Amino acid sequence: MVRTFKDYEYERPDLEKISSEVDALLEEFKTKNSAEEQGEVIDRLNVHFNHLSTMSTLTYIRASIDTKDEFYDQERTFFDEYGPMIQEIDHKYYQAISSSQHRDALEERYGKQLFALAQNAIKGFDPKVKELLQKENKLDSEYSKLMASAEIEFDGKVLNLSEFGPYAQHKDRDMRRGATEAVQGFMGTQLEKIDQIYDDLVKTRHQIAQELGYKDFVELGYIRMNRIDYDRDMVENFRRQVADHVVPLVTELKERQRKRIGLSELKSYDESFDFVTGNATPKGDTEEILENGAKMYKELSPETDEFYTFMRERELFDVEAKKGKEGGGYCTFIPNHASPFIFSNFNGTLDDVTVLTHEAGHAFQSYMSRGFEVPEYQFPTLEAAEIHSMSMEYFTYPWMNLFFKEDTDKFKFTHMADNISFLPYGVAIDEFQHIVYENPELTPLERRQEWKKLEDKYLPHRDYDGIEPLSSGAFWHRQGHVFGVPFYYIDYTLAQVCALQFWKRANEDFDAAWADYVNLCKLGGSLPFNALAQSANLTSPFEDGCLESVVEEVKHYLNSIDDKVL
Repeated sequence: MVRTFKDYEYERPDLEKISSEVDALLEEFKTKNSAEEQGEVIDRLNVHFNHLSTMSTLTYIRASIDTKDEFYDQERTFFDEYGPMIQEIDHKYYQAISSSQHRDALEERYGKQLFALAQNAIKGFDPKVKELLQKENKLDSEYSKLMASAEIEFDGKVLNLSEFGPYAQHKDRDMRRGATEAVQGFMGTQLEKIDQIYDDLVKTRHQIAQELGYKDFVELGYIRMNRIDYDRDMVENFRRQVADHVVPLVTELKERQRKRIGLSELKSYDESFDFVTGNATPKGDTEEILENGAKMYKELSPETDEFYTFMRERELFDVEAKKGKEGGGYCTFIPNHASPFIFSNFNGTLDDVTVLTHEAGHAFQSYMSRGFEVPEYQFPTLEAAEIHSMSMEYFTYPWMNLFFKEDTDKFKFTHMADNISFLPYGVAIDEFQHIVYENPELTPLERRQEWKKLEDKYLPHRDYDGIEPLSSGAFWHRQGHVFGVPFYYIDYTLAQVCALQFWKRANEDFDAAWADYVNLCKLGGSLPFNALAQSANLTSPFEDGCLESVVEEVKHYLNSIDDKVL
């Protein structure tokens, strides 16, 4: 009998016992006279690490599905408080394997990437910052729960933030504006609280960085994000290329959109509305979307058929928006059950399909690399992980008619235009975080003013029509990554450039592109970002000319499809 997600058992881990057992194993590790013997100890240590990861992941999933569940809310608080203790356990392990007299042989067995990750883990932690890390965790959870608490009266209903998605694409402009005002009414009442949470996070992270000997949190942030084969100068050069080559195209696309939907001025609440006949929407409810997903993945490849069947049989999806559920979408992995898990908030828009294929890309990768004996290789570093998710969105293009029927061309146009339009926003978020953490003394008001400058630079078309607090520079208040995972957001932009290369190659030779993609998934996190891209026959986004060539290809595609969807 197949065990489903609801049968996955949770118990609070005994951290004192685990820490003691890990200490004993590490002492044993030091006494071993060969890499083979030390490897046997590492395998036993990984049993403990997988157990801890399984319990914390189950807690996170169940707490995010229902933020009002008192039991899992308490368990998340437990992991917030004791997460630094788990980091300390990891820290001792990484120190031991990094200083092994058999390190060369261990690198031969496990790969150099494990030891590069270990070095970053060592540089990013010290027991003296445990209390500060606990504070950081609590602040992040406070923000997530605050966003999930929204219950906003609009259109005769009480809605959470995720449930406002369809109104952004409503044919009635007054409805679009009214929905934006309703959401921003809530955000306005929480403005000071959100600013305070972020101010506390910035100052706490700056203090952690200084305690660890870094000039500012930017240095520590890059270490935490495991930026192994590129640096902030390369990122800055990439942002510059986005400003030069992508911003003009996006400005042009927004002007075309204004004309297409018949407006004298395009406002921010119009940006998600693409066609006067209405945006593409999936034809069917949640179950029909998931069923169409089964047909799509069965036809795509034997590997995706096996993967998707595994997910459906074990009920490893929670995809409908509901009261008390956290916003957004994610994929995670439950080690002891070798199970990916997909979380999202379907709301009747085309995003339901894109989030399904996006998170399925993550899940498929983790499924294909679930056999790694090194837990650290289950997922790649985050910018590489997003290649799998974003590329899956494109590889499934031939099956979009299952979901959108006569609106398939509309969907493809919106999807591609949105993806290329995302790049300037993505790098704006990244530059914003560099400014914030290089200048931790900025006040909340000054931070919002810095954001407004970046909007002028990267999003010159944006007009909030006087709606507050958006007009005062608070748009980023809805971007959870800024609060929970600093410096993550550039990852999406780097991966998008790689994914668009897969899209181009799939148009030329689908089978060859797909084979490279599957191979990339099987590599998991065993290599750093640029090396993974190279293994998939992709050009690094940091290479001059790469972005420009991709943009030209997208521009040509959007021009070719625009006539068909008008």
